[in-house]
Amino acid sequence: MEKSPKKIAIFINSLAGGGAERVTSYLLPYLVKKGLSVVLVLTEEELAYPVPEEVPIHYLAKSQKNESGILKLLKLPWLAYKYARFLKRENITHSFSLLTRPCYVNIMARWFTGHPYKLMISERNFPSMQYGGNDLQARINNFLVKRLYRKADLVVSNAKASAQDLVDNFGVSKERTQTIYNPIDIDKINKIEKLEGFFDANYVNTVSIGRLVPEKNHGFLLEAVVPFKNLRLYIFGEGELRLQLESKIKHLGLEEQVFLMGFESNPFQYLKAADFFLFGSLNEGFPNVLMEAMCCGLPIVSTNCKSGPDEMMELKQAKTDDIMFTDYGILTPVNNVACMQKALDYVLQHPEFLKACKPKLLQRIQDFRREPILEAYKNILLS
Repeated sequence: MEKSPKKIAIFINSLAGGGAERVTSYLLPYLVKKGLSVVLVLTEEELAYPVPEEVPIHYLAKSQKNESGILKLLKLPWLAYKYARFLKRENITHSFSLLTRPCYVNIMARWFTGHPYKLMISERNFPSMQYGGNDLQARINNFLVKRLYRKADLVVSNAKASAQDLVDNFGVSKERTQTIYNPIDIDKINKIEKLEGFFDANYVNTVSIGRLVPEKNHGFLLEAVVPFKNLRLYIFGEGELRLQLESKIKHLGLEEQVFLMGFESNPFQYLKAADFFLFGSLNEGFPNVLMEAMCCGLPIVSTNCKSGPDEMMELKQAKTDDIMFTDYGILTPVNNVACMQKALDYVLQHPEFLKACKPKLLQRIQDFRREPILEAYKNILLS
């Protein structure tokens, strides 16, 4: 296929595991298949996803993951200068960045070049929560998002609530925002068989997936499951809070009820064999793990955190003091143990509710099918 005269730079920190990285790994081969010239720009060397041979990789830097926040801040103008030179040298016509630092650099590069390029960025979080803390790093990010994001030609969010938050609280004009949900590879997941014989059928078995970090709020889930001796919770993920969570499991007497499973590259085999999916996050952008659970036909019990769960589960009316029923499971107010326990009690007492959710889940997940969403990305990149 003949190459387009347009040349696209996709700019992200690395291709380590993560939602934005997965979107990038889908987008690169799709754009190549459509006959477009694409360059991948990275600042770190980690590559957990394959990169098509046709896509050259340009390392703007080879930074370490553990760099201090101050060093990262000080390096922004230098990286922007280097990126500006790269854009001009490679005659990039469209620059699309994902994750916060690449977005800053993408926008700041215009300070150093008159080279014309369409400047697009992707916000993957709910900004007011992600950048709303009182610590120095949060305040710096809040300042930079307010000053820089409005200068982008287009800001793509992965949830409508996130896009609206940028308009309401960060000075981005509504005309410069667009929402494209995360894609999921339904065909690939459908080919995976469930893991037979792993879960004990004498219990109701629930799965949660997420890094063991504060915002995923796993300690909240531990407190929520305490009264339900017929419920077993399997948590997949690794992170800085493992020892703390292990200690809390012992303190609450949950050793035979809650299991920290570590990182699992194929969680779908477990999801397909479990009874429902449990999620307690404090904040999200658009949680891929909920889509993955839906794709496995697994009903969801989740906090109604910003942003994503209410849009994904088509919630009709939000509540701050009670559980919320949807066609796909139950949402609860964030960090409310009593409401989460009410939701758990309901699904344990009403297995027919979980059964009724399954066909609706498999129908709803079709709205996030990979190819139409990648086509939407291609269209906004070239519009």
